[in-house]
Amino acid sequence: MNYLAHLFLARRLSTGLPSQKRALLLVGNLMGDFVKGQDFSQYPPEVVTGIHQHRLIDKYTDRHQEVMRLKSLLSEKRKRFSGIIADIVFDHFLAREFASYSLEPLNRFSHGCYRQLAAHLDLMPEKMQLMVSRMIAGDWLPGYQQLSSVGLALDGVSRRIRFDNQLLGAIEEVQGNYLAYRQAFDIFFPQLLDFVDRADGFIRPEPG
Repeated sequence: MNYLAHLFLARRLSTGLPSQKRALLLVGNLMGDFVKGQDFSQYPPEVVTGIHQHRLIDKYTDRHQEVMRLKSLLSEKRKRFSGIIADIVFDHFLAREFASYSLEPLNRFSHGCYRQLAAHLDLMPEKMQLMVSRMIAGDWLPGYQQLSSVGLALDGVSRRIRFDNQLLGAIEEVQGNYLAYRQAFDIFFPQLLDFVDRADGFIRPEPG
């Protein structure tokens, strides 16, 4: 999943925790894309829990039948990026249907996340600090409602990939298969929520 989904799921997983632990869990869930390995001893325990939650969510997503099926819709030159494309496009559908999944309006949710992330920039790797600063300045999360923003996000990933790639312009294939992506999201996301809500699937911080 991409940024909006990971932040949304982090909020869901931190229900009932004190505000400081909720903020650290949020940071950890977003940090999963910016750290490698298993040694996270420099981080608070809630951040470490968030990183592990992020990885469990990604593993579930990558193996889901609906997500895997989307690969067949893409041209040969973009099949290898199918997971990246699905992650970002699913943020689009979550943003558009946010009221179906949350009582909190998307704008208020987004700015709450921005405040919590900004308060903990010092914990983040340099690349994450840069990304979070840009996210806040550009108000990215509500922007995912617009398909044009999805296209910009995909093109941005293309530029950050260190090898020559043909991800640039992938939004054209998304537009051509828009209904299929929407149908996949509608099946997948409720199942992901069920997976996240099962207490035995995640390590959770104590409420105290």
